[in-house]
Amino acid sequence: MRRNKWHGSHQYGWRDSQRRHYPRRYRGHNRHTSREWNHRADPDASESGLNEQNNLAAESTSNTSVSPDVPELPGFYYDRKKDRYFRLLPGHNNCNPLTWESIRKMEMEEKRLETLEADAKAKPVVRMGLNLTRLLQKRDSGLMKPAACSRFIQELKVGGMKKNKLDTRSLDSSIQSSFQMILADTNVERIFAAITDKAGYKYGILNLDGHGRESQLISVDMCDNLYSTHRKGTAACWASLSGRDSHVLLCLSGNADMPGCISLLPASIFRNSNSDHLSMLCNFRSSTVWTCAWCFNPQADKCFSTGVLYRVFVTDAVTGQKQIFNTNSSVLAQQFARRAPVLYNGCRSGEIFSLDIRQRMTKALSWAGTVISQNSAVTSIRLLQDENYLMAADMIGKIKLWDLRTTRCVKQYEGHHNECAYLPIYPHEEEGILLAVGQDCYTRIWSLRDGTILRTIPSPHSISKDSIPSIVFSSQLGGRGGVPGLLMAVCHDLYHFPYSSNN
Repeated sequence: MRRNKWHGSHQYGWRDSQRRHYPRRYRGHNRHTSREWNHRADPDASESGLNEQNNLAAESTSNTSVSPDVPELPGFYYDRKKDRYFRLLPGHNNCNPLTWESIRKMEMEEKRLETLEADAKAKPVVRMGLNLTRLLQKRDSGLMKPAACSRFIQELKVGGMKKNKLDTRSLDSSIQSSFQMILADTNVERIFAAITDKAGYKYGILNLDGHGRESQLISVDMCDNLYSTHRKGTAACWASLSGRDSHVLLCLSGNADMPGCISLLPASIFRNSNSDHLSMLCNFRSSTVWTCAWCFNPQADKCFSTGVLYRVFVTDAVTGQKQIFNTNSSVLAQQFARRAPVLYNGCRSGEIFSLDIRQRMTKALSWAGTVISQNSAVTSIRLLQDENYLMAADMIGKIKLWDLRTTRCVKQYEGHHNECAYLPIYPHEEEGILLAVGQDCYTRIWSLRDGTILRTIPSPHSISKDSIPSIVFSSQLGGRGGVPGLLMAVCHDLYHFPYSSNN
């Protein structure tokens, strides 16, 4: 009796060992039970790690990880191409180490390449059943209003944009530089660019020249003088001090030895013939200056704001006089209204509040105006033209349109991807669209009117946290009479997506 008991235990142990080291497709395996245990494969994993695995399993069910007839095994990843399992547990797969992060990155890269190929071959469908011929027929027959027809034609143009790589030889090809940020001036004639390389950070201006709507061509010329520093720029905006867009406000990060600061750079310093010097207006005892904004209202047209840790600074660029407002959270995004000197602030706590800079602060928080709240840290805010609506994006990928009169969310734009990055949004009311680049490096375009995704543009480069594209969109790239379309900077390349003339 004892021998039989020992024999059964030995046999069970041998089979269990074989199943652990040489997993195969067990036809009788219960997939639902396996999936449940797969989520519990690593009892020491953090909650965020488990959530990442669950999200990955959900995303990859229809793509790569597991075929419908292949059971899921806890602690293993099934490679469909090689038709075998690979162990995911650390220390047991030194020849072919795999992690959920590397698998996810591999699957995202495969998806990006497939999307790029499909985007180059096929014409994207914006709305099912709508094309230029049918829209014109409906308009001429009176079945569609001219305004609605124009809006749909604009959507077709956006959906038909094709990628063109621009010549950037003026950027010194001997240096492995990479674009970190591009920012257009009011007329989209000049682009302020932040560039990084092995030597540090450089800042300069790109001059755009549109050759006309018919040719659909645009040229880029880099100014011959770059402002170099070892400090990273966290935010920037154009400023009108001595003229329209005459200066650039640049927020620079700091460290323990050198505090963060904001500098007012004359646009003329980017030419070798200039005689101006950069003016450093503010120094803050903070490692990071998160955001800045310039006021265009005539009552305070020489003032700018800065958002730092638990504070908002409002500074007169001429006199140097400062106002300091204490906040309950770090301010990550700011924008001034144009009709009144009112500053809107988006915080790490998710709160969005307004303050009238004409008021003098007497007690903490007594100046706070309209207050609304997102579910996560606010990374970007944009006022619409009538200034009754404000658009906000946060770090969980939510983009919402708020009615400031009722402090209610009236529309939400789905599909944006963000987890922890500081990403801006770009609403364009004239074209009726909203643009945003996600942390997954996809550029998405929505209809402002109903929130429909009109276009999803994959990045021309591999997906990574250091290669998130920066974009500029305008109907007149290069100034009045320029070329309409999208300008994208990613890594060391510039791309132009003009409107298609065949729509």
